[in-house]
Amino acid sequence: MHAFIAGLPKAELHVHHVGSASPRIVAELAARHPDSTVPTDPEALADYFTFTDFAHFIDVYLSVVDLIRTPEDVRLLTYEVARDLARQQVRYAELTITPYSSTRRGIDERAFMDAIEDARKAAEAEFGTVLRWCFDIPGEAGLESAEVTARLATDDRVRPEGLISFGLGGPEIGVPRPQFKPYFDRAIAAGLRSVPHAGETTGPETVWDALTHLRAERIGHGTSSARDEKLLAHLAEHRIALEVCPTSNIATRAVRTLDDHPVKEFVRAGVLVTINSDDPPMFGTDLNNEYAVAARLLGLDERGVADLAKNAVEASFLDAPGKARIDAEIDTYTAAWLSA
Repeated sequence: MHAFIAGLPKAELHVHHVGSASPRIVAELAARHPDSTVPTDPEALADYFTFTDFAHFIDVYLSVVDLIRTPEDVRLLTYEVARDLARQQVRYAELTITPYSSTRRGIDERAFMDAIEDARKAAEAEFGTVLRWCFDIPGEAGLESAEVTARLATDDRVRPEGLISFGLGGPEIGVPRPQFKPYFDRAIAAGLRSVPHAGETTGPETVWDALTHLRAERIGHGTSSARDEKLLAHLAEHRIALEVCPTSNIATRAVRTLDDHPVKEFVRAGVLVTINSDDPPMFGTDLNNEYAVAARLLGLDERGVADLAKNAVEASFLDAPGKARIDAEIDTYTAAWLSA
């Protein structure tokens, strides 16, 4: 199964820009900026990335964000994330980027956009992996960050070509979703798709808020949705996908153990489930491993895993020809594997 997954063409819909920095890249950036508290030894990062709870995870995450200080840092990070995705046969990824975190640290807005776009185009040309952007609001930074993120996402003078969606991340406790409605309204009016995090560390009411106030088309995590049968039925009926990140939920203590993970309840309820890695090096995982975890939890064979991969293609914001191309790749690969 691990070998099958390693070669399976995939799409990834919930993976964070800074959170995808490999230990090698984090250590390189930490060495560039020696005033940081982040270890410069890649092996020491495993201990540094051991989290006591979600709040601790946010603190550590922001310490890595603080290493991204120049357009060159941004370009390096983005290109290397694409390389890691390509290594896992990811054909298409929607990468969550938090521009506010970089621009408030002094990186020029246009230089930031140029850096991610240059890396995106180079990665597609060299690796064949198509990247698109989701700009997300860091919820812990409040409405100021929402205003800046909405402006960068909707102002044609700075908005990058690869931007397709608008999100909301960070802690959920004490960060109610309805307050962000005006910013999502602006993004949606500008043609962007709505993909907020919700129900990761709070109850199903947060998911309902994301659906009602933010007009969510997919839900990041949505872990607590399993506690509300009416919500599961709504998600299933309207084909609103959940971006499930099993190992992340354990690492941040959102779920106690993998065997307690509600992904089984989601599938039984008919919800469209996609498998994702979230902040993979921070959680000691990657997308291939997340598929292996999901296969075990759901009792899937190769065809079942291939169907999971096709769920991500269906739930993506890729155009119809692009979806058809990746679906065909998945079918061809699976048929060849099974016939062998």
